[in-house]
Amino acid sequence: MVTYNKLGVKKIINAAGTYTKYSGSLMKAEVLAAMKAASKQFVDIDQLLSKSGQYIADLLGVEAALITAGAAAGLALSTAACIAGDNKYISRQLPLSEGLKNEFIVMKSHRNPYDQAVITAGGKFVEIGNAIETFGWELEGAISEKTAGVFFFVQSDMFRSSLGLEEVIEISHRFDLPVIVDAAAELPPVENLTKFVELGADIVLFSGGKDLRGPQSSGLMLGKRDLLNKCRSNGYPNHALGRPMKLDKETIIGLTTAIELYLKEDQNKRREQWQKQAEYIYENLKNTAGLKIELGYPEQPLTQPATIPRLFILVDKEILGFTKEELRDMLAQAEPSVIVESDRKHLLINPHMLQPGEEQIVVEKIKEIIEEG
Repeated sequence: MVTYNKLGVKKIINAAGTYTKYSGSLMKAEVLAAMKAASKQFVDIDQLLSKSGQYIADLLGVEAALITAGAAAGLALSTAACIAGDNKYISRQLPLSEGLKNEFIVMKSHRNPYDQAVITAGGKFVEIGNAIETFGWELEGAISEKTAGVFFFVQSDMFRSSLGLEEVIEISHRFDLPVIVDAAAELPPVENLTKFVELGADIVLFSGGKDLRGPQSSGLMLGKRDLLNKCRSNGYPNHALGRPMKLDKETIIGLTTAIELYLKEDQNKRREQWQKQAEYIYENLKNTAGLKIELGYPEQPLTQPATIPRLFILVDKEILGFTKEELRDMLAQAEPSVIVESDRKHLLINPHMLQPGEEQIVVEKIKEIIEEG
């Protein structure tokens, strides 16, 4: 059997979070068992997507659902659906979209690396607002005969310069424009699965491989049935823009099972575990010379979900002889490897994906590095 050890791949302790580059999250045994069972039989993929979508929609009490090959694939399919709809002739042209209704309005403060998925599908962005403020009249003024939809990146809603989602939906719907909400990392809380749809968003995108703990290559679209059907017609297994975004039957069954389990899970128990792990690290490092530690919650984007406690650590180079980036890199090179992130000021420790007892290893490795230094 091929293993990580056989390949020479280093296993890590994930104190960073559900980042794709660190393999997202870990699937439950029940999810793996469902995927194994699914692998033993042939099925029609289009029917499986349709039936699994309806099953998930019924579980959540929303109009429609569709499993995708990751949340970024959902962005591309949303773009294709808004430009081409279910017109096969136009679908076959994408991503070539000149002369078509292909513009998507987005707040400047909501631009992010995942924009590439929209551009890949033939979408063109029209920015509104600036780094300080955005007004509703700017959204209204940007709407033209070429506007296909409006994108909203939930992480950026933390910025003061962002319009609120409810206002964006109200204005957009007044002009019969769909609102696509990227909520890939917005779980927990579990209520977010339906919150944005209930506010009126037409499509809401989640990652399947983050807090849902489905296959890392999966994503979830929720929203209006008509629009999600258009996403499906532009996606795998059809010969359209989404054809390269392949989903296997095991992934579809795996994510469906993961969602079912997620809705039954004791979320309070999970929150208590994260709090205890964060407090353990704080209590065991708070008196360490050269480290100034705060236990709290993030206030900036790209640190989602904001409902999980974090440790924000200032590293004093004058005392310790190394910077926060150097400490981060030394932890990554430790044995076992401990992965943490950093922002402009802090070393960041996130207990979201720490397994029980791994918080002790995080403390041990930081102390070892400081003592050796």
